[in-house]
Amino acid sequence: MLLRQDDVEGFNQEKPRTGTIDMTGGDFRGLDLRALDTTGIDFTDAYFRSADLRGLDLRHIPMEGASIAHAQISGVFFPAELSADEILMSVNFGTRLRYRTH
Repeated sequence: MLLRQDDVEGFNQEKPRTGTIDMTGGDFRGLDLRALDTTGIDFTDAYFRSADLRGLDLRHIPMEGASIAHAQISGVFFPAELSADEILMSVNFGTRLRYRTH
């Protein structure tokens, strides 16, 4: 996988332009993903420990169950279903992200 090889640019060029890209449960710890085109990616249950997510637009990306422990998140647009407290709990303590259901 190009992302695991830290080749974000190569991944962006080769990824399908339509449909969903299943990255559920993926391990992205420690990667610099700032330039990632997140369109169509499903990050449900993914693992982002210490990853650099700064500036990503994740508003329409499934992330329920993902862990963002110690990730860099400045400027990230998170899905509206995630509360600020939920995001901070995951960054600080490694908890899995839980979507608001009400």
